[in-house]
Amino acid sequence: MSPADPTPVPAAPYVPQIRLYQDWLARERHLRFDTYNALWRWSTTELEAFWQSIWDYFDLRSPSPHRAVLSRNAMPGALWFEGARTNYAHQVLRHVQPAHAAGVPALISDNEKGQVREIDWPTLRRQVASMALHLQAQGVQPGDRVAAYLPNVPEAMIAFLATVSIGGVWSICAPDMGTHAVLDRFRQIEPKVLIACDGVTYAGRDIDRMAVVQELKDALPSVQHVIVHANLGTLDLAQGEVGASVRLADTLARDDAAVQAFEPMWLPFDHPLWIVDSSGTTGLPKPIVHGHGGTVIVALALKILHNDVGCSYHPNSRGERFHWYSSTGWVMWNAQMAGLLNGTTCVIFDGSPAGTKDNPDWGTLWRFAARHRVSFFGAGAAFFANCQKAGVEIAQCGDLSRVRALGTTGSPLSAETQEWGTGQMRKVWQAHGRPGQDTGDIWWCNISGGTDFAGAFIGGHREMPQQPGVMQCRLLGCAVEAWNEAGEPVVGEVGELVCTQPIPSMPLYFWNDHDNARYLASDFEMYPAGRGRKPGGGDGPAAMGGVWRHGDWLRIGDAQGQGEGCVIFGRSDATINRHGLRMGTSELYSAVEALPEVMDSMVVDLEYLGKASYMPLFVVLRPGTVLDDALKARLNNAIKVALSPRFIPNEIFQVAEIPRTLSGKKQELPIKKLMLGQPLEKVVNKDAMANPACLDWYVDLARRHLARAA
Repeated sequence: MSPADPTPVPAAPYVPQIRLYQDWLARERHLRFDTYNALWRWSTTELEAFWQSIWDYFDLRSPSPHRAVLSRNAMPGALWFEGARTNYAHQVLRHVQPAHAAGVPALISDNEKGQVREIDWPTLRRQVASMALHLQAQGVQPGDRVAAYLPNVPEAMIAFLATVSIGGVWSICAPDMGTHAVLDRFRQIEPKVLIACDGVTYAGRDIDRMAVVQELKDALPSVQHVIVHANLGTLDLAQGEVGASVRLADTLARDDAAVQAFEPMWLPFDHPLWIVDSSGTTGLPKPIVHGHGGTVIVALALKILHNDVGCSYHPNSRGERFHWYSSTGWVMWNAQMAGLLNGTTCVIFDGSPAGTKDNPDWGTLWRFAARHRVSFFGAGAAFFANCQKAGVEIAQCGDLSRVRALGTTGSPLSAETQEWGTGQMRKVWQAHGRPGQDTGDIWWCNISGGTDFAGAFIGGHREMPQQPGVMQCRLLGCAVEAWNEAGEPVVGEVGELVCTQPIPSMPLYFWNDHDNARYLASDFEMYPAGRGRKPGGGDGPAAMGGVWRHGDWLRIGDAQGQGEGCVIFGRSDATINRHGLRMGTSELYSAVEALPEVMDSMVVDLEYLGKASYMPLFVVLRPGTVLDDALKARLNNAIKVALSPRFIPNEIFQVAEIPRTLSGKKQELPIKKLMLGQPLEKVVNKDAMANPACLDWYVDLARRHLARAA
């Protein structure tokens, strides 16, 4: 429901946002659907009617009307809301007066040092305007790129809003990334302005980054202006020219008539908003460009209707506080910030969620959420699994009774971990009560999407039954299907996840991608153009382009094809095809990581590339645990019982670490390619890894394996 809707809504119980939307459809459009499947099919068949309803429901504004909702249904190249003008920052700042009148803050931030800040809506607006005017004074014009090297602090969000309010194009890297990884991203986009921090605190350590900032400035000749944020307060000690740069705090301090009169520019619906990057496991990262309008409208539909995150000043969701743990190097930072689009208080944490190396503490985020009365608590699936492994007792981390939803993404959430979290939240409510809530179990909003389109394909539904380890439904407006090897849609079977119709937040293009060559190769070239492209089913003309192939194994419905639930079985390019039986890796991880001795695991399968069948399993064990014959037997039995004897690995190796990207994804495909004989430098970008030092062990294993197989 739009915050401006005068319809009275009871403050308790919290009416699900998707129910409010369906009530609005019935009242305003005379559209009623008996099942969610019927509603979903309407949303993916009648594309213009659905997306127009989202525009109207959220009262999106434009000084000029759009000529059509979808002028051209092509992938890539769809034209959405042609003629409309918008601005991400305009949608955020429209909430200043009503949110402030209700006494709800815009941002609450905290960090490892316990430095808590609360920023109200008028202050947010003033600081955005102040910095926007500063950027304009430095010559930033619409279309110019502003690059940021900042942690998850309020200044990053403010700098983003200031940049895009004047038509600048934003791109951010987390300051845990080294010089080469950052330059691989920023060199491609040639930023005019660099906004960076002096350093970060992580896992109990202060890490000075001024030398990196100087290297970035020296290697980016396009940069004409540098702004430095005193995150650690070491700027006075910095050496080099960046030490004398403009302080970010000074750019936020202006408060005069020009600041008070500032308004974000009205921009074309498809004006570039930001550039986000793929993980870049091989070659240069893909600089993906999203537009203002598409990002806003999809974020509202996802965040509110499916994630059930309400407006903090609306009577139905008064006091909503939204947290999704992320670094600025993951698209979930963008998703966290999207809470502001609907007037929601965003609660952010900067630092390690696990304490320090010497003193691990997986209760850190839970205590943070209790301190700040978080109502929606999101994190990567691996976070919840680690909490389970560490034996965290959530009820002992403070009063978390206000938490009404848990969100997960990044990798499939196992049924065991979800059941553990549900049991933990029962203990919370037993200890602290559950004011204003129903008596059911905690609702899990498990989502699967991607950086590529800054959204989700599969996710939650507040009113549908939930089953541990299963996502509840395909999202409205997302024409998602599972396709078999013949390119035919299937239910109840594992197939390639494809999206057969465009979504407004799909990329405008990749930066400097001539003729869309990289974009087409990434997402659209697996199936013939026109196959499955007719809305509602069937083939369309080739001019419509191909379906979007996302690279995940998906099953829709249960094994009998019943229900709306969806399961992601891992990346389709890292699948296991063991003796003719295909399976995603996540099922094996669920079986193996259920053993208390196993902290992490990874499997690769070499069969499908025509090599002799060989599948090694790598496990990280609890400190002090040794991989002996007894434990190997337990691991093999767990796989045999949960899956099939076919999936028992050829060998099991105890390793110190599983190689992961900066966003936490297991590096299955690079290790697979390495073991097939490809050189390390061709299969992995070390600068895009969280733990590149661990690769030496895998290189040595690959050498020994290849020698043995020769």
